[in-house]
Amino acid sequence: MPAADLRAKWAFLEAAGWDGLELTGGADFPGRAAELRAAGVPVRTVCIAGGPFIGEFDAERRAEAVTVMKGLLSGIAEAGGTGAITPAAYARFSRVLPPYTPPRGPEEDRAVMLEALTELGEHAAREGVRVYLEPLNRYEDHIVNTLAQAVELAAATGLDSVRVMGDLYHMNIEESDPVGALRAAGPRLAHVHLSDSNRGQPFAGHVDWPAVLAALADVGYDGDLALECRLRGAAETVLPDVARRLRGRTGSP
Repeated sequence: MPAADLRAKWAFLEAAGWDGLELTGGADFPGRAAELRAAGVPVRTVCIAGGPFIGEFDAERRAEAVTVMKGLLSGIAEAGGTGAITPAAYARFSRVLPPYTPPRGPEEDRAVMLEALTELGEHAAREGVRVYLEPLNRYEDHIVNTLAQAVELAAATGLDSVRVMGDLYHMNIEESDPVGALRAAGPRLAHVHLSDSNRGQPFAGHVDWPAVLAALADVGYDGDLALECRLRGAAETVLPDVARRLRGRTGSP
């Protein structure tokens, strides 16, 4: 997307009450970072798009994923953001669909993830940003589905630059107590995706948003709250309304 187009989108979002952008990116992102910063567009985070992913079964694909993620981390640092987001994998395997048994066991899954997260965490620390590990629901990934799993892996690296993020849509599927999971994640929780139970914007489904926002306040959460959802309604109406309702409870979206 050209910077000029992004500037126009940012102008709309800023007027709607938002503080920054989260982009998706791949191997091309580092080349865009300087352009984004020069354009004055506040890009806070970048999420890997399409893969490959650090939890791939194939070693060459995993190595490629680490290389791409390093580029995202360097790029988001140059753009003035906070970090880059990755799940373990996306749409590579699910235990709830045939053949049900993955080609790699849990111990090897963990070893693969720790190796990648440690390498990325060290790179992120050098760049002054963070890696955000995102749990996905069981239908999209089989390795990391809950905040507790993500926190355990992040802590096992021993690196402060490896943090976790929560997506309320995935949490609505996987967490028996989403609010409790946010509280338990504590200081490792550094980024949150806002999406309701139906993948619509906050307040469009049955997530208990007052309880979610209260839990984040109680644990001293100071990271970003980023929309990752489908809009139920016109953007001109929905985005200002969500920003206003969030600011009314948190001070900033």
